[in-house]
Amino acid sequence: MAKEMAMGRALKIIFFLTFVLWLWLWIMLPTKLYKNYWTPKLNMNLNSTFFREQGTNLLLFSFPIMLMAVLGCFYLHFQKKSSELDPKPFSTQRVRGESFLKRPVVVMNPLGIVNTLEIMFGVSFLLLLIWSLGNYLYVSFGHLHRDNVGETIWELKFRSVSLRVGYIGNICWAFLFFPVTRGSSLLPLIGLTSESSIKYHIWLGHLSNLLFALHTIGFIIYWALTHQLALLKQWSEDYVSNVAGVIAMAFATIIWVTSLQSIRPKMFEVFYYTHHLYILYIIFYLIHVGVAYVCLILPGIFLWAIDRYLRFLQSQRRVSLVSARHLPSGAVELNFLKSPELSYNPTSVMFINVPSISKLQWHPFTVTSNCKLEPDIVSVVIKSGGSWTSKLHKQLSSSLDHLQVSVEGPYGPASTHFLRHESLLLISGGSGITPFISIIKEIMIVRSTNINFHVPQIRLICAFKKSIDLTMLDLLLPVSSTQTEISNVPLHIEAYITREKEQPQTNSENLINTIWFKPNPLDSPVSEVLGRNNWLLLGAIISSSFVMFLILLGIVTRYYIYPIERNGDAVYNYTYKVLWDMFLAFACICFSSSLVFLWQRKTNASNDKKIQIHNFQSPKASPGSWIFGGDSELESLPYQSLVQATNIHYEGRPDLNKILFDCKGSDIGVLVSGPTGMRHDVAKICSSAYGDNLKFHSMSFTW
Repeated sequence: MAKEMAMGRALKIIFFLTFVLWLWLWIMLPTKLYKNYWTPKLNMNLNSTFFREQGTNLLLFSFPIMLMAVLGCFYLHFQKKSSELDPKPFSTQRVRGESFLKRPVVVMNPLGIVNTLEIMFGVSFLLLLIWSLGNYLYVSFGHLHRDNVGETIWELKFRSVSLRVGYIGNICWAFLFFPVTRGSSLLPLIGLTSESSIKYHIWLGHLSNLLFALHTIGFIIYWALTHQLALLKQWSEDYVSNVAGVIAMAFATIIWVTSLQSIRPKMFEVFYYTHHLYILYIIFYLIHVGVAYVCLILPGIFLWAIDRYLRFLQSQRRVSLVSARHLPSGAVELNFLKSPELSYNPTSVMFINVPSISKLQWHPFTVTSNCKLEPDIVSVVIKSGGSWTSKLHKQLSSSLDHLQVSVEGPYGPASTHFLRHESLLLISGGSGITPFISIIKEIMIVRSTNINFHVPQIRLICAFKKSIDLTMLDLLLPVSSTQTEISNVPLHIEAYITREKEQPQTNSENLINTIWFKPNPLDSPVSEVLGRNNWLLLGAIISSSFVMFLILLGIVTRYYIYPIERNGDAVYNYTYKVLWDMFLAFACICFSSSLVFLWQRKTNASNDKKIQIHNFQSPKASPGSWIFGGDSELESLPYQSLVQATNIHYEGRPDLNKILFDCKGSDIGVLVSGPTGMRHDVAKICSSAYGDNLKFHSMSFTW
């Protein structure tokens, strides 16, 4: 174990040194020193006949990120092996200064909740953009090039500004795809998941679209002033294509408008389907910027494409849906058969697709099961709300004996870092309770395996609209275990019913209805797309596909493109060069990923056939039934400890100020999941001068 830890530390050091070097190159890129002194020497040594004008940028800007991605895979593999050798549930060590860095600073729309670390990175990134724009303009203003007689100096400067604004947009694109790479080996190294970092993709998307819009409008104005509007329709063979840029901007505008906060929640399906135009947007954008700039932004797109293709391969397998447990609250718990080797951490997310509802729509749901407590199944909870969930509930309520479902994931944090706190305050609204189910179950398994091990004291504050929603507390009890571990958990629940004045006097339907589905030999258990050694195999895919891409690109350039351009009499079509890059990258990604995926699938095929699920006893009553006067029935049920730990308040909302400021202790982990208003209110309190002991975490997928 010591060897794995030492190796992990060494890999992390190399990772951060490489990252610093990569950032330093971005800082130097727009400077006069880089352009006038470094570029000629670099091009002379690196732009060989095998890579031509792509050589320098491939080595300086593409290679470092690909190296970091591979190092990240090895680091996460060693981390996973270390946790298996020494299976401690969480670390009690805290990093000095971490509380300050994660403390909320800005809580406002449209930014959402922004902490100190995010402010620091955000300001640093904006400074990089300002620095780059300033240096680009300084260099270009010293060498203004007049294409047409009669152009004034201010028109030339206006053109230069419009062009360099586009360059700044390219910097945003260099980072744009990292946050949406769900199986990223880079994000876990800085404590992020794709769900928690999705807001960075949104910020970068808005900023890049704004810059590209200014770039486009600027050139249209410039061409109009200089009577060159015909250039708007130009598709040059030896330089960038203006038409491709206009087409890319048209797709970008559609994606941008439909993703605005005022439109997306109201017309989610419009947002979802128009967002798939990103494929055409990427193609025309890359054609417009040209091969040299493609290499600057290649790593993010390359790593995202690997992840996207692996998700595609995983989604082609229909998974085995064992049962659907209908709760009286209207929520339904879907239980899938899983491979015993599949492990995931609390608060993980799984994407669900039901082809009979929509073949294209994928929706994220929090995993509520625990891979140690429930080794045979993985569960998600879905509450009817939108169009897709309503259709799913309607299908599950009919007499189905089988339902085709595909999944992607689960995806989650690399470690349960939030469990290091002395105590936990969990605040939820409605179905926002689901991320906390997995956290409480994790503490259940810790206590059941080691009764003397210190676990945080847990206080769960949950707000529901109606009393019947209290049956969501059923989810705290593992569906396939003895359901006795809850009594060992230091748990206290405060439940608030906001739309009822008192406890209901009449009994209502409070039985749990479980539907069992017939097994289908074509269905497979949920498993990691690359199996048990997923990080190691992902590293193999990243390295092999990138090396293969470089080899094929070198062969095509040296033996096909270079002979055409060798004498200087002809120029190979500029667009075709970009298309070669895209084709070779995609082909190498598909070949390498498919080879590893099929090998892994063949290796585990025999194990998957042996996996069976045994019909566990599903409870008929609900802990929520005690609100209807069913206390005597509960005396013989294992729900007693859960009921005794729960205190119900009618016709009122939790007083968040009082609850938070009354917390005693120096290290209180405050986790909140629910409506935006609730999360913002909690964040504001934790960011106040009186909340020094409150360590805020937002658990919601949306921001």
